[in-house]
Amino acid sequence: MPDILCLGAAHWDVIGCSAQPVATGDDLPGVIRTRPGGVALNIAHALAGQGLRPALLSAIGQDPEGAALVAWLDNRGIDTRFLHRPETLPTDRYMAIEGPEGLVAAIADSTALERESPRIIAALRVPALQAWRGPVVLDSGFAPDTLADLARKRIPQAAPLRLTSAAPAKAPRLRPFLRAHATFTLNRHEAESLLDRPLPDSLTAATALVAAGAARAIITDGPRPVTEADHRQTLTLLPPPAAVQRVTGAGDTFLAAHIAAELRGLDRHAALAYALDAAALHIATTDP
Repeated sequence: MPDILCLGAAHWDVIGCSAQPVATGDDLPGVIRTRPGGVALNIAHALAGQGLRPALLSAIGQDPEGAALVAWLDNRGIDTRFLHRPETLPTDRYMAIEGPEGLVAAIADSTALERESPRIIAALRVPALQAWRGPVVLDSGFAPDTLADLARKRIPQAAPLRLTSAAPAKAPRLRPFLRAHATFTLNRHEAESLLDRPLPDSLTAATALVAAGAARAIITDGPRPVTEADHRQTLTLLPPPAAVQRVTGAGDTFLAAHIAAELRGLDRHAALAYALDAAALHIATTDP
């Protein structure tokens, strides 16, 4: 059996990076890379790199792109038994533009994930997972109705639940989980979108999420301080400096490292510091 279940987006990323500032209408030299991506996939990949055995629950088509993606997952020790493989839909895609200051813009084509959401979630009812008690990571890329249904039924009921967002625009889909005794790991912009109000810093955002019903909130804010809060205490740390080489996937790397650190028994301060170091290394490393 796997150590942890990762539910959500899995697709191919096409990312264009320029060393020059990017403005609307620019036509610039740079580098274009294609690599596996998606929040749940990125988290599963990072967890595997931490020595854990994650399983991915997502929709990946039976087209050549999907076959290549599943082969890539299998080769990296990610359990693909519970994937949904639709016959008539292509594998999802994501396109982003990055400049020296980070992400400029991105578009996600998540047709398969959203349209097949109920069938993906149905895998939680297979005999191998009905008694699941390990951690579950869920991103906000699923269709809103499916997420609301999952929040009501909490399948599996006893599993520790970690929630994250695929993008600020999709963060409000997580509102049904605010009373579900879950941990929310978001960036500040996602927290603002979820709570529908300005939040000037990570401390304000984390405490506001807890007040709204989250059992625990961990809020990142780029190079600015990160805060973890629950109903008992708050902890704020400053990320280590990093020369920006890439930004896509940094939050997923942070979350996976934090989960791995807690599963190893690290205390709150050490786990948060470990996750920040992992994210900084990701940001400062050129995408292979």
